[in-house]
Amino acid sequence: MSAATVTASQPEPAAVATPAPAATSAAFSVVLALSLCHFLNDTMQSMLSAIYPMLKANYALTFGQIGFLTFTFQFTASLLQPAIGAFTDKRPIGYALPVGMGFTFFGLVLLAVAGHYGLLLAAAALVGLGSAVFHPESSRIARLASGGKHGTAQSVFQLGGNFGTAAGPLLAAFIVVPGGQASVAWFCLAALLGMVVLTWVSRWYGQYRRAAAGRPALSTVLAHSRRRVIFTLVVLALLVFSKNIYMASFTSYYTFYVIHRFDVSVQDAQLLLFLFLGAAAVGTVAGGPIGDRIGTKAVIWVSILGVLPFTLMLPYADLFWTAVLTVIIGMVLSSAFPAIVVFAQEMVPGRVGLIAGLFFGFAFGMGGIAAAVLGQVADAKGIDFVYAVCSYLPFLGLLTVFLPRQKKAG
Repeated sequence: MSAATVTASQPEPAAVATPAPAATSAAFSVVLALSLCHFLNDTMQSMLSAIYPMLKANYALTFGQIGFLTFTFQFTASLLQPAIGAFTDKRPIGYALPVGMGFTFFGLVLLAVAGHYGLLLAAAALVGLGSAVFHPESSRIARLASGGKHGTAQSVFQLGGNFGTAAGPLLAAFIVVPGGQASVAWFCLAALLGMVVLTWVSRWYGQYRRAAAGRPALSTVLAHSRRRVIFTLVVLALLVFSKNIYMASFTSYYTFYVIHRFDVSVQDAQLLLFLFLGAAAVGTVAGGPIGDRIGTKAVIWVSILGVLPFTLMLPYADLFWTAVLTVIIGMVLSSAFPAIVVFAQEMVPGRVGLIAGLFFGFAFGMGGIAAAVLGQVADAKGIDFVYAVCSYLPFLGLLTVFLPRQKKAG
């Protein structure tokens, strides 16, 4: 649904429709600040998966252990995000964001000094905990500062995360791989910068809440029946399921795939992964504004089902066409998530944090479970088999037909 749909189907008090003065004067700055911190947060997160080849060699890890490392990080994030989002919907915590970034800081310190597999798991869990706090809270504040352009704000916010995820492997290739595991500690400076910026965002959020204290609460009336809403959320979750399993095959195993199939170097493999993640960042920023104009359902159709021909071709392509298809797949598939989050938030008005936590958490959880399962499959059947099987996942995009029709404004 677009922002206009919410206005049409869920009338809100006039006072709510007009942002507080603090919101109008600083709103775009807040969204940009959150996008910057999303960039920093996801750059640090992606450091873990970016150095998998190095960790695999240093600690003689199996693909299964690599998958469980991803599972630990993503399960920690997915388990806590909905709970944190639901709690802060009712009891907002002003300085949750810089505290959450602090967990990521300590996770990176531990990752830099870890000497055995158990400490690597603990570091992954701490970074996951930081994500569990960051994503629902920052998504909520980005929506508050959106000025009604929810899809655009969600895309700008997620753009930072996608660029951060893309930058991680690139920085790892030129900093961590030459400098060794201990050089991960340099990225603690990014966590400190994030804590400073998020402290400013938290102050703005406090001013916004004080300015809005005397106004009527947002309407929580459902636009559809409770059964219809639950069914729609399940469909959206299945769409996230298909997208994130396929994305997990790239974020955790793409470097191994191109090294095995085309005999490229580790640095070249990470540059190819950067192509995929950079294209995903472009797709993310395009998806939200397009969704605001043509509707989020149309974006979901094109993003998930439309990528199917390219995923089916990928396992049979040579190195050049693998790079080309990687860019197309990353760009098209990534545009779905901002649209899915906005669609879900507008199905359940007034529960922005809960929905953001559920969908970011579910995305992390599915990515973690998929990484663990795909790692076992790769050990048993080979890495080529993983990409052949995953190429059929976008068929689940057909489920978009079950999403409710968007209502016209007016």
